[in-house]
Amino acid sequence: MKFTKYHGLGNDYLVMDPSVFGGASPEVLAPRICDRNYGVGSDGILIGPLPAADAEHGLRIINPDGSEAEKSGNGLRIFARYLYDTGRVGRTPFRIVTLGGVATAELDPERGLIRVGMGHASFDSQVVGIAGPRRDVVAEPMEMAGRTLCCTGVSVGNPHCVITGVAVTEDEARSLGPRVELDPRFRNRTNVQLCAVIDRQNIRIQIWERGAGYTRASGSSASAAACAAKRLGLCDGRVHVHMPGGVLEVEIGEDYAVTQTGPATRVAEGQLSAEGLVDAAPWSPLGG
Repeated sequence: MKFTKYHGLGNDYLVMDPSVFGGASPEVLAPRICDRNYGVGSDGILIGPLPAADAEHGLRIINPDGSEAEKSGNGLRIFARYLYDTGRVGRTPFRIVTLGGVATAELDPERGLIRVGMGHASFDSQVVGIAGPRRDVVAEPMEMAGRTLCCTGVSVGNPHCVITGVAVTEDEARSLGPRVELDPRFRNRTNVQLCAVIDRQNIRIQIWERGAGYTRASGSSASAAACAAKRLGLCDGRVHVHMPGGVLEVEIGEDYAVTQTGPATRVAEGQLSAEGLVDAAPWSPLGG
């Protein structure tokens, strides 16, 4: 099973052609493939290119726990870079369709940057997938993990809960993240961002990613947090989002049309042995 590994500011993905799975289920295999001790190790698998009716290329995003993500900002930048590296696209903007909608991508090879239009952000509880009466969830107090948290729900094609007023640290993200992700009021679970404003052009976040856990960077999380900060009146329309893995630039336009710009780095190519996909597989000197 061939793969190409990339990372976006330390958030790493394996790009795999759909044909390599044969009749096997990527959802079943993902936990082993993504395991950093027993598999290749990654924050997810990008399966594509796939046929698409509404875009040039289709993409599936599988989390390390086997669940399927609607959208991933880093994943989209990585997949766009992969398409460029394999000669499938050039410098002309193109579209990629995901479960979370159609994204546009444009590459700037000289600067090593990829620009992705993520679509329009929404704070609507029904769009984000938050229980209760329909409303915009903005700075809403929620009782979780034995605390009252100030939460803003944002969808950028996938669900996010942006929390302000807490310590923006890795320890806090690892502590709060899984409890917020699994809180029953989030219909499809949620990605979690702890957010602090530096100034009107800069914010700092820590991330707990749904289905993946603590993550050094996330493009959709950066987009959601920047939109939340703007909706709260704390930031302007161009925001630099500082994460442990690096900085993404997020632009927020009219009606919360959100675009992110950042790098995607090629790491390695390889082939996963069939032996690595099963426990206690018989050893063969020929591999598999």
